[in-house]
Amino acid sequence: MNAAVIRSFSTPPSYSTFADPQPSEGELIAKVAAAGLHPIVRALASGKHYASAEALPFIPGVDGAGRLEDGTRIFFGTARPPYGTFAEKAVTTKGMYIKIPDGLDEVTAAGIANPGMSSWAALKARAKFAAGESVLILGATGIAGKLSVQIAKCLGARRIVAAGRNPQALEKLQSLGADATISLTQDHDALVSAFRDEIAENGVDVVLDYVWGAPAEAVLAAIAQKGLKHASARIRFIQIGNSAASTITLPAATLRSSGLELLGSGFGSASLDEIFQAVREFFEVAAKSPFQVNLKTVPLCDIESAWNNPERDTRIVFQP
Repeated sequence: MNAAVIRSFSTPPSYSTFADPQPSEGELIAKVAAAGLHPIVRALASGKHYASAEALPFIPGVDGAGRLEDGTRIFFGTARPPYGTFAEKAVTTKGMYIKIPDGLDEVTAAGIANPGMSSWAALKARAKFAAGESVLILGATGIAGKLSVQIAKCLGARRIVAAGRNPQALEKLQSLGADATISLTQDHDALVSAFRDEIAENGVDVVLDYVWGAPAEAVLAAIAQKGLKHASARIRFIQIGNSAASTITLPAATLRSSGLELLGSGFGSASLDEIFQAVREFFEVAAKSPFQVNLKTVPLCDIESAWNNPERDTRIVFQP
């Protein structure tokens, strides 16, 4: 079959032939219709992600949309290396796919599932979010961040604060449901002050963090309190991505002086059942009331050029 193949962690995948997958017991073969180029796909292919494969060569791609042999339309995750979803065929199992609801096409399903699941699972499974709570989103101007604004609104957030670096994108987020915006281009002290004012004046129940690094440190500094005469509100800080940096400095006093709860949301912290339940719920909503997201389809044979030149604010979806 034709596929994108990673032969070195330091070079982009090449379009070539690869042996067809042969299903083992409990496995199914899906004919791939579309697969999204998510940040995690690039991280895994670089060998730097904690879940990166050790053996080469392999086919990248963590999820996709396609059809089973009986024609059932499914969204699915991969079952085992070296078979990813950037190919004409992929391996999955019964526990790693869901049916795509009517009203949602394969390209859209492949493009929105990963970024949409990131905030849906973070809010529902990790934060145990309840309608009427407020949400602060760090990194709200990316694909996943923009979807998280819409998802928080859909789930009944009382107030949504979007924080990001792109002023034009921040302004547009207000039309998607953001009640306020905070620029991450401010210096540290100004940023801490802006976050502290938001927490004091309006309250923040959940933080969705797609960036980590300095922006996360600013929020954590804003949450920390000095003195003994204060009541600390509970704030669930959900760590999802690390586009700004992979590490932070966290003073111990921040945890002891506040109602802060630090949680992660991703493969490993949420079960596969929770992840696919999040996707299932997200798809049901998206099929009835589409979310606004920029998708671009690219033939899989153009994998190398698209890999080297990812488009900003647009999720690329490959089609074999």
